[in-house]
Amino acid sequence: MRFSRRHSLLALAGVLASPSWATPTRQAWPRGQATPPLRLPGLDGQMLDLTSLKGRPVLLNFWATWCDACRAEMPSLQLLDTQHERDGLVTWAVNFKESVGVIQRFQAQTDFDLTVLRDASGQASKSWGVRAFPTSILIGRDGQARWRIEGEVDWQQPPARQWIQELIKDTR
Repeated sequence: MRFSRRHSLLALAGVLASPSWATPTRQAWPRGQATPPLRLPGLDGQMLDLTSLKGRPVLLNFWATWCDACRAEMPSLQLLDTQHERDGLVTWAVNFKESVGVIQRFQAQTDFDLTVLRDASGQASKSWGVRAFPTSILIGRDGQARWRIEGEVDWQQPPARQWIQELIKDTR
C-alpha cells in the first residue's frame, strides 16, 4: 500500500499521542456538545446506524490498518467485545478512509472480526473530533457520548476495565 503524506502525518500523530509508556486517559465528552450521528456502511455495504443501538452501551473505535497503535490494540479490543457480549456491549470499529479489500486482508491476517464501519470520506471521524488514531468513544445506553480515549488502550488492564464496567452499569 502506498501512503500519502496525510496518512503519514496521521500515523505520526497517533504514535505521538500514545507513546508506549503513557497511560491512556479518559476525557469526558464536552458538556453541551451533542453526540454526532453515525450512519456508515459495513463491509457488506449494509448501512449501520448508531441510533439502532439505543439501550445498549457502545464502544466506537476509530482506526486504520496503517496505524501501528491501532493494530496493537485490536487483540485486546476483540477480547473485550467477546467478554462483554452478554452485558450488551456493542463494539464497532470505524475504519478511516480505506478500501474494503485492505480491511478484509487485515482481517484475514489477524482473525479480527469486530463489526467494521467504513468512513470512506473521513467525514464521520471529523464530526466525532478524531485527531489521532486510535480514538475510542464510549457511549451510554441513552445514546449519549460519555468519554473519549485517544491512543492505544489495553482493554484488559485497569483503568480500561473500570471504564467499561462504569459504562455497562450506567442506566441513564
